[in-house]
Amino acid sequence: MNILFIIPARGGSKGIPRKNLRPLAHKPLISYSIQNALQSRYDGDVYVSSEDEEILHTALKFGAKIHRRRNDLAGDAITLDPVIYHAYRSISQQEGKQYQLIVTLQPTSPLLQTESIDEALRTMIDQPEIDTIISATDDTHLTWGKNEQGYFPQYKARLNRQYLPPNFKETGGFLITRDRIIEENNRIGPKVSLQILARNEAIDIDNFEDWNLCEYYIKKKKVVCAVIGYPQIGMGHIYNSLIIANEILNHQLSFLVDKKSDLGKAKLLESNYEVHQQQSEKLVDDLLAMEPDIVINDLLDTSADYVQALKASGIKVINFEDLGPGAAHADLVFNAIYPEKEQLHNHYFGPSYFCAREEFILTSPKALAPEIKNILLTFGGVDPNNLTIKVLELIYEHCVEQGITLNIVAGLGYQQYDSLRAFDQAHIHQNISNISDFMRAADLAFTSAGRTTYELALMGVPTIVMAQNEREQSHFFAYPTYGFINLGLGTEVTAEQLLLNFNHLINNFDARRAMRDKMFAHDLRNGKRRVIKLINDLIAAE
Repeated sequence: MNILFIIPARGGSKGIPRKNLRPLAHKPLISYSIQNALQSRYDGDVYVSSEDEEILHTALKFGAKIHRRRNDLAGDAITLDPVIYHAYRSISQQEGKQYQLIVTLQPTSPLLQTESIDEALRTMIDQPEIDTIISATDDTHLTWGKNEQGYFPQYKARLNRQYLPPNFKETGGFLITRDRIIEENNRIGPKVSLQILARNEAIDIDNFEDWNLCEYYIKKKKVVCAVIGYPQIGMGHIYNSLIIANEILNHQLSFLVDKKSDLGKAKLLESNYEVHQQQSEKLVDDLLAMEPDIVINDLLDTSADYVQALKASGIKVINFEDLGPGAAHADLVFNAIYPEKEQLHNHYFGPSYFCAREEFILTSPKALAPEIKNILLTFGGVDPNNLTIKVLELIYEHCVEQGITLNIVAGLGYQQYDSLRAFDQAHIHQNISNISDFMRAADLAFTSAGRTTYELALMGVPTIVMAQNEREQSHFFAYPTYGFINLGLGTEVTAEQLLLNFNHLINNFDARRAMRDKMFAHDLRNGKRRVIKLINDLIAAE
């Protein structure tokens, strides 16, 4: 079966001047339809029909053949039927072929996929009773018409969209017809079928808004966040990855968690993201199967083999809090938590690159109170060593006697609630979504040495830190230089040590004010903006 692709492209477009030649994502608009036709599995002849010499020369550069359209067929009022008919007759004579299928392929549908064209062609080949196939999109809505009397509903009852009779709209992407049908003023036979396209494929560029939308879809990348979160390591990586994901608005984003991260997966699903869990022996194999353009890792330390395997597949790699050998091979590394021994290219570390959740950026700190009336205990999403109960047992009686409010904020993975029941005057809050309000209300806080220290610093809350594990002890921010009292490894802190520091802050307003001043000496509020700009610049780079 001989197939002819005709791409009609006149030079006199009005809505967007010189539309067919304008660069869309760095390529002329007309090149997309040419490439679609040339890539079809059905080896047809591909022609561009135009009266414009520049369009014709450009078409030749992209591999199409050309048909010089008569000037009388290039006016604003001319429909496509005579344009396609005369091109078909001329090309048939030039090629010495009788074409059985004639495909009109509009250059104004750059998001159209070759697979959709081929599917329609397969239908025409397999079902000879069909005369014409037209690309269309589902456009079922409550619609209205207008006549001499005014507006009137084009529906019988006001129903939700899924219950309305289906309605379809031509996209202008393509029209395929048989040689027995095509005439000077007609390309549509009695038996018509529609090829229903996805919403983005159906965009037909008529104005600059359509153009910008196409540019968005073409530049849209596939981003996968590889992240971990389970009781032994806590949920900090999950929360950080959600902060980043919520800022990546122009790309397709999904998550991949490892086999142990059931808790992390549950938290990500709460935010309605697409989440996958590791199935292969190696996490990198799952990532490669997802075919991302960008991988954002928040996995602790990565290996060189892991990052190099991603890079070898043309994937850009962004790592958070990575002190492993893989960090040297990543395109970007952000490290707001751990000190780095040497400054490497594209490595950004320190408080300037901490990514705060929006609730902290939008919440202003309260004035420092001369007396402590509210104390917050928050030891992360899991608190594996139950440092909450360790602190509570030592300060509870004093707080009750002095009328100090005790708020305990526990995370999704905390499993020790039974140990808190005896402290009936402490207020226990689980898996809340507004922790900034509790921090802002606090005059003093106890926490572990993770990202929560940054959040407390944003709120200016004098804080006593107890690390959950050895790795947390290396978090450089949670120390006196930045306004914290750090007691070291929480499991080794003695009662005397804890009470000494607690009483010191309870009775010393000047000490608390000095801690707050050190916290406010660093621009933490703009850290996320810096990180997201660097990420977006990398994603956009060719």
